[in-house]
Amino acid sequence: MNLTVRDISRLLSVSEKTIYRWLKQGSIPAYRIQDQYRFNRAEILEWATSRRVAISPKAFDDGPSDGAALEPVSLVTSLRGGGIHYRVSGEDKTAVLKNLVHILPLPEGTDRALLAEMLLARENLGSTAVGNGIAIPHPRFPVILPPSADTLALCFLDHPVDFGALDGQPVAILFVLVSSTVRNHLRLLSRLAFALQDPSVRERLSPETGREAIMEAFARVDASLSEGTAR
Repeated sequence: MNLTVRDISRLLSVSEKTIYRWLKQGSIPAYRIQDQYRFNRAEILEWATSRRVAISPKAFDDGPSDGAALEPVSLVTSLRGGGIHYRVSGEDKTAVLKNLVHILPLPEGTDRALLAEMLLARENLGSTAVGNGIAIPHPRFPVILPPSADTLALCFLDHPVDFGALDGQPVAILFVLVSSTVRNHLRLLSRLAFALQDPSVRERLSPETGREAIMEAFARVDASLSEGTAR
């Protein structure tokens, strides 16, 4: 929770005046600490995605404090690890989240019941629905999970359920993000949020679309981000 108004202005490519207007309106998540505003990265990512505010993926790619190189993060690699799942059942949000943890390819030793509780606890803090029938459920504290490769599972629900989305639409598509470190959690979440701003990606998000066609759409996002980083 160490981001300042200036940081958020840079991350969202808007003026500091705009940030202060959002703060006055109470529309952007923030904390008042010793007469200064501070922001949580994950909350800002979720807030910006749900309101279709542009996100710069490079802005969330801070390097380690020791100067070591960051490991590459790939949407396609994470999605292949998490898999694409169809006809996930559940009559409501709670049932859906409890059912999906049983189909996720999680590392050995993962407490699936605990993960379900973590997902539900995060939803109780505020819906992870980001509009257009999409939600991104994830644990609030990824570091308690067993060390493993980061995974991103795409789940198509058997039928839409109410997730309390701001646009009022029921959710039919879930991206479930599981990471064992906070840093990679934020990096992967930022890339997913960036990808969901792309109309060509959203067009592919359908149970009628083949797995490889969906992967190709995310591969193009990975490639564009890699090109931008190399510049």
